Amino acid sequence: MRNFADFAETTITRKQLYRGKIIDVALDDVQLPNGGTSKRELVFHSGGVGIIAITPENKMVFVRQFRKPLEKVILEIPAGKIDPGENDHPEVTGKRELEEETGYTCNSMTHLASMYLSPGFSNEMMHIYQAEDIKKTANPKSQDEDELLELYELTLDEAEQAIKDQTVCDAKTVYAINWWRLLLAQRSG
Repeated sequence: MRNFADFAETTITRKQLYRGKIIDVALDDVQLPNGGTSKRELVFHSGGVGIIAITPENKMVFVRQFRKPLEKVILEIPAGKIDPGENDHPEVTGKRELEEETGYTCNSMTHLASMYLSPGFSNEMMHIYQAEDIKKTANPKSQDEDELLELYELTLDEAEQAIKDQTVCDAKTVYAINWWRLLLAQRSG
């Protein structure tokens, strides 16, 4: 069996194409393990955190918002970009985003998974946390000025229907609903 090093590509040159608020974009010329060369379009992102929050009434918390790349409104679990200084503590991002986007706070968070969302071109990693003991706060942190969100709380059946009708269509939220389904199955079985 070949080892993973046999597949490594070596960067020959990197051209910075764009530096933005959320992403940086580069174009690499690479040496392939078979001796050939190729180009790689790369997107660099600081990463994000998605929060699975279940209410005392056994409903999952979602936010409804317009997503410009998709040109449509979708339902998602609360989530946000890791800000500078939060890289070593994504749960800080999670607690901040939960409160800003939903008005809920929590006592603690449990890390469930970390995953690359599109490793073919991006290094963005999403950390998924479960918020423990959520409760509404009287004076939540304010939302980002450029975010227009609407809060939804769905049962598992409603959430699964949202996947079927493509109201839920992003990886982190599909993961969250499937995780919830498995959790409930374990508790009942």
